Amino acid sequence: MKFQSDLFETAITGYGPGWITVRGERITHSVLLHSSGERSAWPCTRFEDLDSQHFEPLALQRPELVLFGSGARLRFPQPAWIRPLIEAGIGVETMDTAAACRTYNILAGEGRRVIAALLLLPAGEETPDRLK
Repeated sequence: MKFQSDLFETAITGYGPGWITVRGERITHSVLLHSSGERSAWPCTRFEDLDSQHFEPLALQRPELVLFGSGARLRFPQPAWIRPLIEAGIGVETMDTAAACRTYNILAGEGRRVIAALLLLPAGEETPDRLK
């Protein structure tokens, strides 16, 4: 899917299985996108390897909301993983990564302080169980 809109620094301009495009640059690893313009690699390669250490640094940045893109399918984080965000009064919304990309563009485009934590897995590594 391609997006056409007024672009901001970390606008997601396309996405697909295992990748997103930010302002024309293709990204194939898990990533943190900040509406403030920052972008950084998110050191996780599998949903099963996530823990609170992946979410705790986000609380220090004090966004209004963290959008967690859990991959090709919706998978909810363990409550302990996102506890640092909840305790800091930061909202957390979980959705599949495609939905998180769309939601991020809307909220960041409105000027909201939002971070998208996007789990990007190589194509084929997260085929829904019903299709295997």
